[in-house]
Amino acid sequence: MIELDNRTSLNLDINALETIAQALTEKEIELIITDNKEIKEINKAHRNIDKDTDVLSFPYEDMPMSPLGSIVISSMHVENKAKELKHKQSDELTLLFIHGLLHLLGFDHEVDNGQMREKELELIERFNLPKSLIVRTEEQ
Repeated sequence: MIELDNRTSLNLDINALETIAQALTEKEIELIITDNKEIKEINKAHRNIDKDTDVLSFPYEDMPMSPLGSIVISSMHVENKAKELKHKQSDELTLLFIHGLLHLLGFDHEVDNGQMREKELELIERFNLPKSLIVRTEEQ
């Protein structure tokens, strides 16, 4: 279900991510783990934002048998945020994966009325994770 392309030395357990993905979709997902340099290049090329970021989502055209899309996550953001917030790297990766996956499913916290935040909170509670990306951003 998840096609993993880990371009870094970040150690991850794909099984936890698979469980979450299967709870939300039957479609295949491409997951790319990369460094800040590459995610910055991708962000610049596709969003015209010249800076690195933690997670990017690229939904594919909805067609039968097509994958849901691609999620790109910066390993450096995973490592730094986990250290800063004093939780496991696997938890941070999972939070970013959920955030990216919800974007692939059509959620958009920048324009919705809190639906994405509600769904993230539901998944955080279900999978016993720390605060989500949206919640952390709202608290700043």
